[in-house]
Amino acid sequence: MSTRIAFLKGHGTENDFVIVPDPENAIDLPPAAVAALCDRRAGIGGDGLLHMVRSAAHPEAKDMAAEAEWFMDYRNGDGSVAEMCGNGVRVFARCLQRAGHATEGDLTIATRGGVKRVHLAKNGDVTVGMGRALLPEGDVVVSVDGRSWPARNVNMGNPHAVAFVADLAHAGDLYSPPAHEPATAYPDGVNVEFVVDRGPRHVAMRVHERGSGETRSCGTGACAVAVATARRDGVDPAVTGAPATYTVDVPGGTLVITERPDGEIEMTGPAVIVATGEFDSAWLEGVLARTTTG
Repeated sequence: MSTRIAFLKGHGTENDFVIVPDPENAIDLPPAAVAALCDRRAGIGGDGLLHMVRSAAHPEAKDMAAEAEWFMDYRNGDGSVAEMCGNGVRVFARCLQRAGHATEGDLTIATRGGVKRVHLAKNGDVTVGMGRALLPEGDVVVSVDGRSWPARNVNMGNPHAVAFVADLAHAGDLYSPPAHEPATAYPDGVNVEFVVDRGPRHVAMRVHERGSGETRSCGTGACAVAVATARRDGVDPAVTGAPATYTVDVPGGTLVITERPDGEIEMTGPAVIVATGEFDSAWLEGVLARTTTG
């Protein structure tokens, strides 16, 4: 017998998500189901899916339940599991607020990248403590359409390669993953950001998100870009003792990234819920059956 399953649709700087509230982790969402829901022609459409589960009900989050009641079980648009999604955390927080599980002020959200501290501001912006950036050693090169650029290896709980280019058009269509060398630098794939300068501490970027293709925004990517740009500019808050703030334009809007002297990175931007609805479990079961037999 089919049932109706509630969902929401939201975005953070046009990085958009299907959101499935499931407090007790009762809904089975295998990769094929996620991909079907995120399909822009035959499904609801989204860069990824936010599965909203109470931490105590999810095996990957039980150990974080004492710190954060809710777990963001994030999946890429192709159904693959991802460690973190900065824009997703902001939208997740907005969903919790909408459902009455959070109010203006501070809250915590569990993710595969650890517990994230979030602030819901009165003006509608959401700030997320994104943790510290790791800067692995070793040279990386990314390539698109015969062009190659050196890239900064930055890890924000997920891997990024940040390349500075003369023109964002040089990144090509970004539907397919840009090539990178050495292959061993990113054994599980990588998010690749292409960056141009717009002004003092102001850059613009395009991104290929691992598992999703080009997206309108990437929160962890914007943080990686801000850190890579600061180091390129000779700025390191751990050395100067002063926070460094960069404005990062993405195709879907603008994010403000601040790196504090203790290494903590904060990202501020909008989070919008645009629709709510229901989908029929029978439809999803039919999609999965065709996937299995096809």
